[in-house]
Amino acid sequence: MTMLTGLLSGLLLASGLVFWLMGTWPLLGRSSYLAKLHGLSVADTLGSALIVLGLLVLQPAEWPVLSLALFSLVIWNTLFGYVLGFCSRRSTAPLLEGVELAP
Repeated sequence: MTMLTGLLSGLLLASGLVFWLMGTWPLLGRSSYLAKLHGLSVADTLGSALIVLGLLVLQPAEWPVLSLALFSLVIWNTLFGYVLGFCSRRSTAPLLEGVELAP
């Protein structure tokens, strides 16, 4: 391991931890809990992806496992974040023209 790869790996790991810690900041706000969870899931996805990339730089022999983990992390966390973002809207019912909803 050269000094450059160690530095790059440490930078990626540290920035991932910063995203993890800063993702908890929206939990203190006054928005709905789904909106808070959406912000947390976005920061968690970015932080976790940076940590996995830092591990990939640190241990390049483990690239099949780490790239599969990175791929599944990005897909599932992003999908979950979109679901939380959609559910945190005020009205989740689709707008249908000409259709009246029963009370």
